[in-house]
Order: sequence, then structure tokens, then C-alpha cells
Amino acid sequence: MTIEIYGNFHDSEQADCEEYLSIKFSPSRLPLKKRWENNGLSADFVAEYFKIFYVSQQEEEGDYIDEISTENLRNSIKYIANELLENAMKFQAPSTHSSNLTAARIFFSLYHDKLVFHITHSVISQHAESFRIFIKNLLTHDPQELYVETMRTSVLAENTHRSGLGLLSMICDYNAKLGWKFESIADSPLVTVTTTVTLEINN
Repeated sequence: MTIEIYGNFHDSEQADCEEYLSIKFSPSRLPLKKRWENNGLSADFVAEYFKIFYVSQQEEEGDYIDEISTENLRNSIKYIANELLENAMKFQAPSTHSSNLTAARIFFSLYHDKLVFHITHSVISQHAESFRIFIKNLLTHDPQELYVETMRTSVLAENTHRSGLGLLSMICDYNAKLGWKFESIADSPLVTVTTTVTLEINN
């Protein structure tokens, strides 16, 4: 197996985290692309999960609960979760492509000082290579400049779902740290891609 790491990849899912949530989307039968309409529901569930445990933690520690800050964090989590799920649904390899297809899964971890998303799914090698090119471009250029440029080109483009605008928004609008892991097996048409997004919490 070949493993490639890019950016600020958060390698561990459960180590030292205080709470976590995992949602898996089976690749069998119903194509994942038909589940886009459920992304908002799943993202809202993740965000509400955070809010309940975050507020409870603050209450237990006797901390002041800033309702506006908490709601802003909740909205940030919903946006990021929805963007990650949409990307996974768009680019997940068809279930007919391989019997070894990895189910798409989002894993959300709560730490004392940060929140971490892991989302894993299988893509065909051609999509993996296009994604690598996007990531390398992102890591070697100013994200703010790329963000503005991508917004301009997306307005004119008919097909914007490959623009990476959502990922750039996470970095520029939410100050998130992104990382990626590509896992490939020789002679396999599929690559397993894991994207991590880390949001720091100011307690």
C-alpha cells in the first residue's frame, strides 16, 4: 500500500478526544449521489451533537456560556460537515466499480481546544490525481488569492462542482486547517482519500 500525506493532516481519530461521532454511508444499493438531499440533515445532526456536548462541558466546568459564540461555532460545523459530505457524495466511486469499495464515513471528534472532522471515501484514480493537483496548488499559493480567483471563475463556469471553493472557504472564512491522506494499492483502480479539517476553539 502507498500512503501520501498532504497539508495539516490530523492522523488520529479517537486519541485523547473527549467525545466523538461517526456516521457511515453504505456504498451498496442506493448510489451515494442520490443521498445529497440528506447532507443537510446529517450536517445539522453533527452540529447539534457538538452544541449539546460543548454546552454541557462548559456547564460542568462552571464556565461562562457565550451563546452567540456557541451558535457561531455550531453554524461553522454545519457548513463544514455539509461541504465535506457533498464532496464525498460527488466523488465517491460507484459501487459497481470494485467489490473493495470503502464506505463513505464522517468522523467528528471533540477535544478541549479543537474540533476535528475526518471524512473518508473511495475515488477512482483519475479523480484522485485531479484532487492531488488541486491540493498541491493550494499548498503552494496564497489561499486568499486562490479563493477570490476561484469565486470569479466559478461565476462564469457552467460546472463548478470541482472548483474546490468549499475547501477554500473553510480555510479563508473559518480559519480551518486542512490535511489529506491518499491510500492506494497496486493494480487497484480505487484510491481511499481521507480529508481532515481542524477548527481551534478559544475557551
